[in-house]
Amino acid sequence: MAENNTLLEKVLSLQDKYAQLQEQLASGEVVADMKKFVQLNKDYKQLEPIIKAGLEYKKMLEDLAQAKDILVNEKDPDLKEMAREEVASIEPRIPAMEEQIKLLLIPADPDDAKNAMVEIRGGTGGDEAAIFAGDLFRMYQHFAESKGWKLEVTDQTPGTAGGFKQIVFKLSSSSDGVYGVMKYESGVHRVQRVPQTEAQGRIQTSAASVAVFPEAGEFDVDLKWDDIRLDLFCSSGPGGQGVNTTYSAVRLTHLPTGLVVQCQEERSQLKNKDRAFEELRTRLYNLEHQKYLDEIGAKRKTMVSTGDRSAKIRTYNYPQGRVTDHRINWSMYNLPVFMDGNIQECIDQLQIAENAERLKEAE
Repeated sequence: MAENNTLLEKVLSLQDKYAQLQEQLASGEVVADMKKFVQLNKDYKQLEPIIKAGLEYKKMLEDLAQAKDILVNEKDPDLKEMAREEVASIEPRIPAMEEQIKLLLIPADPDDAKNAMVEIRGGTGGDEAAIFAGDLFRMYQHFAESKGWKLEVTDQTPGTAGGFKQIVFKLSSSSDGVYGVMKYESGVHRVQRVPQTEAQGRIQTSAASVAVFPEAGEFDVDLKWDDIRLDLFCSSGPGGQGVNTTYSAVRLTHLPTGLVVQCQEERSQLKNKDRAFEELRTRLYNLEHQKYLDEIGAKRKTMVSTGDRSAKIRTYNYPQGRVTDHRINWSMYNLPVFMDGNIQECIDQLQIAENAERLKEAE
């Protein structure tokens, strides 16, 4: 019971801060300062599920105490039976509620609620690596469709035999935290199969790297056009008449850091410019975000979601029809289904493993 009270006290101690945030968000002074409003609103939304769970937990403990009191002091057999049923209903739910609250009390990655920028690059394996990068892109494309997310390609370099040497795209949603789901995909993905380019039928191992960045918001990075060099060039690749004859493609170079991004997917130079600016802001933000990920990686053993893009995280074995995630030693023997975008089960297991790590850290 002492542990119950301690956990409840931790949650209820946040109620004053929650109420203060409500008052501040309603004030005209804060509404006029958009940057401050965005930050306060973010803090408010992070506290909301904790307070809600805490109030539900408090009611469960009160109802349980009341039912137990009836069992001890009440003489009416019908009331005692009802109280007994209530105790039997509430007690098994308390441990799960306590675990939920413990997780909620651990500070979440503030970027989990953001949209995501994803970059896939063909690695070792030449043409086969580019083909595999294309397979990964289609896998994420189907996964995004199943989640109702919007996918926008920013830049792509096709492989000579199919697939992509590199492809960059943005995943966005008005309701879901896309980065909080997709961050588990960062790392090196290996494929073992007979390549389309191999005439002898020998199994080879190729690889592609996936990098997932949280999309930077307007107020996350102070990015000025004075620090950017803008270059215009003709788009290449498919797109119909005018693609290769008009200077619609955009390349942005951030002069202080040397970061370069480009966009040529839209016919409009203005749209390409806006998309490239968003990606540049995201990549700059990611430089700081990586420091946070490195700190996590130093603490955790399995590195479930530390964003280490050099780590081999998953193997796709076509002869055995198996996909294995090496971080949690999880396997699925239905590779065609997985490659069709059904990756949620794997992500769920990775989230469970990460939550277990976070609970150990908090103890």
